[in-house]
Amino acid sequence: MFKMKRPILRERYHRLLLMVKDRWGRLLIAVLCMLVMAGTEAGIPFLMKPVIDDIFIKQDLDMLKLIPLVVVLLYVVKGFAMYGQEYLMNYVGEDIIRRLRNQLYARIQDLSLAFFHREKTGTLMSRITNDVHIIKTMVSTSVTGSVRDVFSIIGLTGVIFYRDWKLALLAMVVLPIAFYPVVEFGRRIRKVSTGRQEAMAEMNSFLHETLSGNKIVKAFGMEAYEKERLNHKSRRLFKFEMKSVKYRSLTTPVMEFVGGLGGAGVIWYGGYKVITGASTPGTFFSFLAAVILLYGPAKKLAKLNTRVQEGMAAADRVFDIIEMEPDIVEPDVPRELKAGNHSVNFKDVHFKYEEDMVLKGINLNVAAGEILALVGMSGGGKTSLVNLIPRFYDVTRGAVHIDGIDIRDVAVSDLRKQVAIVTQEPILFNDTVRNNISYGSPDASKAAVEKAAKAAYAFDFIQRFTEGFETVIGELGSRLSGGEKQRICIARALLKDAPILILDEATSALDAESEKLVQKALENLMKGRTTFVIAHRLSTVGIAHRIIVLKGGEIVEQGSRDELLARRGTFFKLYQMQFSLDTADVDHEPQ
Repeated sequence: MFKMKRPILRERYHRLLLMVKDRWGRLLIAVLCMLVMAGTEAGIPFLMKPVIDDIFIKQDLDMLKLIPLVVVLLYVVKGFAMYGQEYLMNYVGEDIIRRLRNQLYARIQDLSLAFFHREKTGTLMSRITNDVHIIKTMVSTSVTGSVRDVFSIIGLTGVIFYRDWKLALLAMVVLPIAFYPVVEFGRRIRKVSTGRQEAMAEMNSFLHETLSGNKIVKAFGMEAYEKERLNHKSRRLFKFEMKSVKYRSLTTPVMEFVGGLGGAGVIWYGGYKVITGASTPGTFFSFLAAVILLYGPAKKLAKLNTRVQEGMAAADRVFDIIEMEPDIVEPDVPRELKAGNHSVNFKDVHFKYEEDMVLKGINLNVAAGEILALVGMSGGGKTSLVNLIPRFYDVTRGAVHIDGIDIRDVAVSDLRKQVAIVTQEPILFNDTVRNNISYGSPDASKAAVEKAAKAAYAFDFIQRFTEGFETVIGELGSRLSGGEKQRICIARALLKDAPILILDEATSALDAESEKLVQKALENLMKGRTTFVIAHRLSTVGIAHRIIVLKGGEIVEQGSRDELLARRGTFFKLYQMQFSLDTADVDHEPQ
């Protein structure tokens, strides 16, 4: 497992403390409230001496009238101070968590597609929800409690030393005995907490996959298998949880034992001084009350240490993402792309994901307004090639140019404004039809949205919905058919009106009737745009000005459909395989 270096840990602690410091105004008032609370905590045992010596022994009626009023006043002040510190420290804690969650999500969004291919969706969700929530517990509760308890300990320590410094030394000498086991338990809890959070993230990922893919689970009768998988993951999480419980539970008995040793010593030595006349009963009971109250915050601090360790383990996982550098680097001085259609050029492009080279020496010039079809067997590099245009990935070697400008010299946001994409799997959100179409164009007018829907052949079926464009389409567009989803995506691309268009097998998952409508919509979309069409069905490439055939990451053929068929090369073989035609029938379109 990756071992965190101490300078990195210290830097992360420092960053969390700076986030706390940013709210210094509320923090200062909260600290003042804690000081008041500590003062009232110390005031209660301080009053024990006059209660016993003046009221019970000397039977002073004036003190009997005064001290109860002072006690009531102390608790009123303590109540207001407690509310103030609780509210303000929780405000600071919640605000830190809000900013941490926003930073984490922002960093995740900034990372390249390669990151999302490495990480599981459920794991990332767990970091944003579960891990950040653990940090919230640490900041809002543990840090608040630790500051409050430290102040209480300081105040109560002052009381016991004021009453009898020799007796105070005896009471305090046992506390260091508990220091080592508390620290050791904290170290183990942090290690266990990291494993527990990883197990929780793994379970979230499993739940996300199986619940979203429940249709396949049922279709293949895998319910029992998935239940057993969850049982296995639950058992693993349970083991981590119980280890954490074990170490947390051991902390309190250790502190109780230490407190018992200290209490026994105080009773023995303090009782001896009272019996011999060296001290008064009031002084002794005042001292004893302060010691009893002192061990309370000390025990709480020991328990809070476990929460802090869990929180820092979660903070490590959060900061691992926040501190991750994006693979796609913005240029220092970005260049601008002119308005209008664009040419796209690939110059000696090589690309690999991990070790194996996916694209090898691609040289390709695509003129402005040209429709280029990319065909070939799966794994040939078609999608990898078009993914380089919007810089979802960067080339390993070579360069991609738009109008002669290296796309790495263009701001990523400006570059992606020039590109619209329609994929094989329609990506829609659980929102209204209107908001899905205007996604990426939030300022689009109602008329513009409807115009895009008409051009995408989506307007008619949208109007059939009871709420029309305001209809919520469900998670991933679950209320729509495959063809309807695709036409919404095409309308979205039409509304964006980008000069470069990428169609990644946009019709391959549709039935024949839906494909015809979607194909008409795509023809509207392609007009006047530099278009890259990844085609699985070779019947859809007839509209292309040029076809390139990719095999093993290299361009092995290019030309028009008729030219490629006449050559009887790779494209000819693909055509034969798909339509089961013999060489005599290749000139005829399949019906």
